[in-house]
Amino acid sequence: MEAIQKQKNTRVRAVDFARGLSVLLMILIHTMLIYGSIHTQTKTVAGTIALWLGRGTPMFLVTMGISFVLSRRQTFTAVCKRAVYILGVGYGMNLLKFLIPEYLFSGLPEAFVKAYGLTSQTLESAAFFLLLGDILQLAGLTLFIMAVINHYSKNKYVPLMIALAIVAVSKELSGFRFNITGIDYLCDLLFSNQFNVYFPVFPWSAFILIGMFLGRWFKEMNENQNVFFKKMAILGIGFLAVGGIFNFIDPEYHFGDYYHLGPGGCILLIGVNLLFLWITNFFVSFIEDSSTIFRFLSFCSKNVTSMYVIQWTLINWGMYLFGFWRHDALTVMLLVPVMIILTVLVQKAWLIIKKKAKPSQIIASA
Repeated sequence: MEAIQKQKNTRVRAVDFARGLSVLLMILIHTMLIYGSIHTQTKTVAGTIALWLGRGTPMFLVTMGISFVLSRRQTFTAVCKRAVYILGVGYGMNLLKFLIPEYLFSGLPEAFVKAYGLTSQTLESAAFFLLLGDILQLAGLTLFIMAVINHYSKNKYVPLMIALAIVAVSKELSGFRFNITGIDYLCDLLFSNQFNVYFPVFPWSAFILIGMFLGRWFKEMNENQNVFFKKMAILGIGFLAVGGIFNFIDPEYHFGDYYHLGPGGCILLIGVNLLFLWITNFFVSFIEDSSTIFRFLSFCSKNVTSMYVIQWTLINWGMYLFGFWRHDALTVMLLVPVMIILTVLVQKAWLIIKKKAKPSQIIASA
């Protein structure tokens, strides 16, 4: 009973809400990026809003770091196993998104492949899309870093200092390679400045480590959420001010390439996301746990990894039906709820399949 009570106390409703909301925003953004024409993405209000909402990706990463600290799986071995699992899911998602439809439909959509400067149904394109680096590769690799931090230090400032060090050096290391086949791919996962890796560990792991710092800070406050979020807001304002100054001085260096940010861009986005979490905490104080919106977003938060895989797979497969970079803003906005509904339905079906599979597994192992 005590363990159950402890688990209940460590639940942070704002984190559940924000992480669940990030799932829906990802579907909106990815739908726009795949189906919206270049004009729609860059010259319309809907496209501009969608692309700016895409800057909210760090919210998913910060909440991941907070949730990590509050989870029960804290041993070095357990965290490393989780890291391997997430990496496996990431590359499995690439298989589902790209290679399986390429085989079933005799090639990926030509416009999509050309956007990457590749030719469909070649070994080069197959290798490129299988090894494409996304958020799940980032999460898996960062979990190894977190496992080491957790093993050697419980001091809350350690992940914070490492995060700031990563932010400070990332732009200078961006694009670093040894020019050795195989090793260069590992370098890309860490330092890429190209679009074979969208979220390299440097700098994006910093957002997860900031979340780890916040999670440890929250525990030190005896899980006092009111004090925690007030201090988070103050910290967020500080990050926002410092990041804003850096970006004002040299916007191209610090924020010119969103996927490969400079230190000022990272610090600015950390500040924005900390303030957003504070606002979210204020907002959810008016929402009951039993409300439809909270239960739905909690469902999305609880199933964030599988829903991430499902929505990307559905959107990519949808290119064979709706095309790539073809549609106006209205069409894209109509497709967004379709993709959300389909993602939720597939997720619920997946949970039913998993539930039905468990008894048979138990019998088989008996």
